[in-house]
Amino acid sequence: MSQDPAIRIRDLTKTFGGERRLFGRRSHAVEALRAVSLDLRRGETLAVVGESGSGKSTLARILVGLETPGGGAVEIAGEDAARLRRKGPRAFGKTVQYVFQDPVASLNPRKTIGEILSAPLRLLCGYDRARRETRLRELMQAVDMPEATLSRYPHELSGGQAQRMAIARALAAEADILVLDEPVSALDVSVQAQVLLLLQRLKRELNLSYLFISHDLAVVEAIADRVAVMHFGEVVELEETRTLFATPVHPYTEGLLASAPRLKRA
Repeated sequence: MSQDPAIRIRDLTKTFGGERRLFGRRSHAVEALRAVSLDLRRGETLAVVGESGSGKSTLARILVGLETPGGGAVEIAGEDAARLRRKGPRAFGKTVQYVFQDPVASLNPRKTIGEILSAPLRLLCGYDRARRETRLRELMQAVDMPEATLSRYPHELSGGQAQRMAIARALAAEADILVLDEPVSALDVSVQAQVLLLLQRLKRELNLSYLFISHDLAVVEAIADRVAVMHFGEVVELEETRTLFATPVHPYTEGLLASAPRLKRA
């Protein structure tokens, strides 16, 4: 595993609210991120955990350009993230991709799976029709789904199948950095295990780097190489997964672990 970071985050801040309203009053300001600094190493899965409101999803949305930071710096693949976005959707989309929590809602209900997956192949990769058809078959094979799925619509898929298609869409862009925001929380436990195994296999085969947002410590223990614990917008602990689960240092981490069910790590 290379130690060169896929993503480098330094002193990242984000505040919601605080704007002036009628009669000069200001809305209540909430600091979602407070000087967050993290590195996602090449080829690793870094989990970011914490309770609802800890700032983990805000962090994910900033990394993929869905939110604007208040301050700090983000580098993706060695380049300033804002500069990379200014190069256009193709440059940014071929570097980092986002996998949403709700797989069905993240897929366009009016388009077939084939049409959904063809969009990044055409717009980001510039493939012609013949190359797109070949790549679609490869993507179906990569996520263990039959080719017949390409003619189906999102509402015809189960949650697990839809999440496989969302992962396939991220892979279609040929990005090697994936930000996964609670990617299995909407799935049944048995389906969660299948999707986690798929993600682990894809990471090995394609040398992917994952920033894995989750509140589920059992899932995190099974998949992550390192864990960053967030509390009220701050990273309060960052450690190798085995070490953190065996000997947590911060009281907040100890409380999270004490209240969570455990899975035996493979």
